[in-house]
Parts: sequence; C-alpha cells; structure tokens
Amino acid sequence: MLAAGFMALPVFALLPWLGGFAVASAVSYVADEALHVRSPTFVRRLAALQMDRTLRFAVRTVMVLALADRMGAPGAVLVTGLAVFGVHFALMMLYTAVHHAIRRRRVLPLVVRNLDMSALPIPKEPPALLFRRFLRKLLHLDLPAHAGFLVALATGTWGWAYAGFALTVGVTAVAALALAGQYLRARHMPSREDVFAEVNRQLAAYGPEVTLYFSFAAVSRDFMYQVNMWIETLEQLDRRPLIILRERASFRYLSRTRLPVLCVPKADDLAELELSGVRVVLYPGNAGKNVHMLRVAEAKHVFIGHGDSDKLASSNRVSKVYDEIWVAGRAGRDRYRRVRHAISDAAIVEVGRPQLAPIRLHGEHTPGPLPTVLYAPTWEGWSDDDCHTSLIPMGTRLIEKLLAEDVRVLYKPHPLTGKRSAQAADADRAIRADNERRGAGRAQAALAAVRPRLAQIQARLDELSGRQDGDDAQQTRDARLPGLDGAAEWQELHAEWHRLFWDSRSTVRHSVIVDRLPTLYACFNQADLLISDVSSVVADFVASLKPYVLTNAQDLSDEAFRAAYTTAGGAYLLDRDCARLPQILRAVREPAHDAMAPYRRTLKEYLLGPDHPTSQARFNAAVNALADKGAAELAEDRAFLEQTDLVG
Repeated sequence: MLAAGFMALPVFALLPWLGGFAVASAVSYVADEALHVRSPTFVRRLAALQMDRTLRFAVRTVMVLALADRMGAPGAVLVTGLAVFGVHFALMMLYTAVHHAIRRRRVLPLVVRNLDMSALPIPKEPPALLFRRFLRKLLHLDLPAHAGFLVALATGTWGWAYAGFALTVGVTAVAALALAGQYLRARHMPSREDVFAEVNRQLAAYGPEVTLYFSFAAVSRDFMYQVNMWIETLEQLDRRPLIILRERASFRYLSRTRLPVLCVPKADDLAELELSGVRVVLYPGNAGKNVHMLRVAEAKHVFIGHGDSDKLASSNRVSKVYDEIWVAGRAGRDRYRRVRHAISDAAIVEVGRPQLAPIRLHGEHTPGPLPTVLYAPTWEGWSDDDCHTSLIPMGTRLIEKLLAEDVRVLYKPHPLTGKRSAQAADADRAIRADNERRGAGRAQAALAAVRPRLAQIQARLDELSGRQDGDDAQQTRDARLPGLDGAAEWQELHAEWHRLFWDSRSTVRHSVIVDRLPTLYACFNQADLLISDVSSVVADFVASLKPYVLTNAQDLSDEAFRAAYTTAGGAYLLDRDCARLPQILRAVREPAHDAMAPYRRTLKEYLLGPDHPTSQARFNAAVNALADKGAAELAEDRAFLEQTDLVG
C-alpha cells in the first residue's frame, strides 16, 4: 500500500486528477503510520536505503505543489505554499537541534534508583507531547497545509489553502517556542560535582557493605537475567547490599528491587563514589569493565557467576583475579581442580544456588493428562569450541519426534539464541514456524479469554517494578527510598499471572515461550521431563529430582559423554537421531522404569550441595565471613601503617 500510494502520487499529479491524488495521499499517510506500528523493522530497512520518513513526507509535499501547478493554481498561492513548506522544514530542523541540546544537558554522570535524590534540583523531563517521538508529530503537522491545498483546488476558494498554511506554520512555531522554554529549564541541571556530593551523602547514610557489580558490552534484556537472578538473594542478606551497573540500557531491564541501584557508565565517575564501607563485591559475569572495580583494594572480590554448568565459562582462567570463587556444590570445586588454573582450593567456596527455592520437588508435582516435556536448548556460545546447542544438529527433528508422541511440548530457547550463529537462528525460526502451522490459532484462541486479565496484571507488575517513566535524569529525580508497599501485591499478581497462563494452555500441545513470563523456573514446575544441552539449566533442573535428558548431538559413547560432563551423571542421553526418545518417555509415563532416579538424588547434592542448611543461609554466611575477614585485614593494615608512621 505504501509503495502503491507513492507511485500513484506523481501519476495523478501530472494527469492531473485531484480525486485520485487525494486517495493516494491518504493511503500513503495511513500505510506509513501502520508500518511504523506493525513493522518497524521494515521501516528501518527503508531508512537504510535513504528512504526515511522525512524524505517520504518531502516527496509528498513536492507532489502536492506539482498537482497545484498542473491544475493552474495562482502563482501567489504556489509561492506561498513553497515558502510555507520550506519554513515548516526549517522549524523542524530548529526543533531537532533544540531537542538534541536538551537531551545532552539532561545527561547525568549516573542514574539512581531507590535512593532519595529529591535534594538535587533536577528539572522535570519536557512533556511527552513535546519530547517523545517529536519528529513523527512535527512531520504530520503538514496535514493542515496539504488538506487546505486540496480543498482549495477542489473548490477554487484559495482561502482554504491560506488557512491550512497558517495552521501548519503556526502550530509548528508554537511547538518550537514551547520546546525552547524547556531548554531554558534544562540549563539549570545540577553540576557533576553536586550530583556526586548528593549521591555520596546518600551512600554514607545507607552504608553499603556488599555490592553486586555488573557490566556487559551489549546490554539488553537477554543479558540482564544475570543480575535479576541474584536480586532476591541479595535482599535477604544480613549486610546492606548495593547494585552497581555500568551500562545505561541495563536500567530498562532491571527487575523489581528495593535495593539501591547506581548506573555509572564512566570509570572516572565510578572512582568518585564513596564505597569505603563496602567489604564484598560480587561479580555475576566476567567483563572487561570488571577491572574498574577490582582495583578497589579495601574490598574482597568474588565471582558468583550466573549458573553452574560444564561449560568452559564455569571454570574460566580469568577467575584467578578474584579473591574467592563461589560455586553451588562440590562439582564446581572439582571443575576448577580439573582445569588446573592454579586457583587455590581455599579460594573456592560452596554456597549452593539460593535462586532455586521456587522449584518444586518431583514428589510435589502433580502430572497433567499428558506428560509435559520442556525443551530448553542452550545458545551457540561465543565460539565453536563452546557451542553445545542441540538446535543446529537436531532441534527441529526433536520437536517433530516429540509431537509424534502423546506429549505436550514447551519450547523455551536461550534468550541469546541466534546472536552468533545464523544456523541456530534458522533452526529456532523453523521450530516457531512449525508451531504456527500446527495450530498456533488454537493456542491464541485458548489465550483469548484470559488475555485482557494477563495484560492488566502485566501492566500492574510493570508499575510495581520500580522503573520510572522518563529519561535517566527523570528516573534519578523520581528516585526515592523504597518501602515494602507492593511486595505482597507483586507476589500475588505474579502467581495469578502464571496460574491463568498455564490454565489457558493446558490443552495446547506445543507452546513456544520466549517472553519474560512465564519464567524458566515456572516452566520447570510445569514439566515432567526436561530435554536440554550442557548448560546451567540442567544443573538447576536437577534440584527438582525430575527426569531429564542431555542431548548427545555428537553421538559420543555413553561412557565418554558421562566422563566429560558432570551433569550427565543422572541424565538420560539422547542421540542425534532421537532413536532413544520412546524409551526415555517411558520413564516419565511409568516411574517404575525410571532407572536414573537414584543417580539424580546423588547428583543433586554433588552439584548443588546439601539441602540443610539452605542455600540462602550458606550464601549469607559466606558473605558475612568474607566481610569480617576483609574488615579484619583492613584493620591490620591500618594498624601496621600507624605503627610504621610512629617508628618513622
């Protein structure tokens, strides 16, 4: 429709045919707007071909003037129209320049959540009407001029054209003046020194003792799970925690928390923070920017990771830079021993996996009418050496075989699937397309009845998340000390959302799950069987004691595979051709034939540690012990320095 509309405009302008031109113009407006809403990727491709929205509007304007000329419009009207459209575009350029100037002035050296920053005189963000999607609105202000021109051509009354011209220029000028007023307010943003003075005053009042530090070069929702999985654990510590993020985009995907959060993009700004009371720094990932925090000598630095697995990342040589490495169970300790990175055994501490508390045990699970199989393949990794995904060699075949059995399938790919490998992306798309062909319509129909309530719950969860509307400066302006209000409501709504979702899909044979909700652990609780690859997903699922399958896409011998991967100790192994699948499913349908059950019980303690004391208690104790050790060493250093000064 967009192409047809724009191709028709010059034809109807040259004929000339006013009615056809009016229809083509309307079609081009509507199609353009619809594409921005329904297919933004296509719009970005047009922009890459130099056919951006501004050019499309300019083309339409030129065609209006051509039509008017062909229809014999007076010269004065044509000249006025040309001048008006020129002024309109000039005002848009001015508006854009002022908008960019405001955005630059409103950039703070850091972003804050859950600290009271009301003492800082941060102006409010300009109204959304003026500030958000401004170009889209400004371009559409040509509508009065276009409409007035067309009406004037149809009636011969040129007053309509002049009225449209006045309205277009007048409203655009008023908008530009209004934004200029906002610029004057933005000039009064607090200085860098004032910002850090207030932040450090708040930090001194709060007294953080433990910091979770996270950085990732390409932050998106796909990576922030590495932080979000630790939030509830941090909130239950005896020590006062603080979260430090390094990328501004990370704030957008941070989950609900009552903990203070700082986002500090620049290393020099990070050094300005008053963190003298921090005794333990926790790192869920290895990133280049970790060195900016590792240089803080007063603290103890701990790598906690974001899941234990048999991948190389769970026994990385880089871990030598940390004072301690915390693993879930003895398997993690043995993994570091085997790779011989000269990491002291004393530096490895077993703390369990506190995040696994929501996972129900096998004995607490109530099976549905059909066995539920969760297929949760890992992604392709950062290199071929670390590529364990089954999607490429056998993913589509596995789904076909499962659907041929009398089971219900949940497909939940890793959030990074397809980021590096086109083959993995193709396999993922093929599975989703197959899901569409096999009856996604029925799935949508099943969801239709509960979709309004799910959307309502999701909206409320977003409100309770702690994320504020507006830019980074507005978020910092609105940051407040958190209360406990909303915590109970959050939990209740979260539980209701999952209950409604699963009830609505109880009869759906194949579900593709890629959104934030339902969570991975909620999928665990639905599943009777997990099929996955070498990844931390398997180690977490072992906590349930339910049957699980590891894909052996390279068709290694069972002995070789189990020797290479610790998590295979309690697993059924699935070959590339999936020939063993019927036999494996029998273990789910007939628990008496579940030969791996005793091995899973043994493996659970080896991977995750004992059930008592709880993982949360062990993690908390480890934090306390290391914080006390750090404080004692710091006191000894100070005493030594004081004694040295006295001797000198």
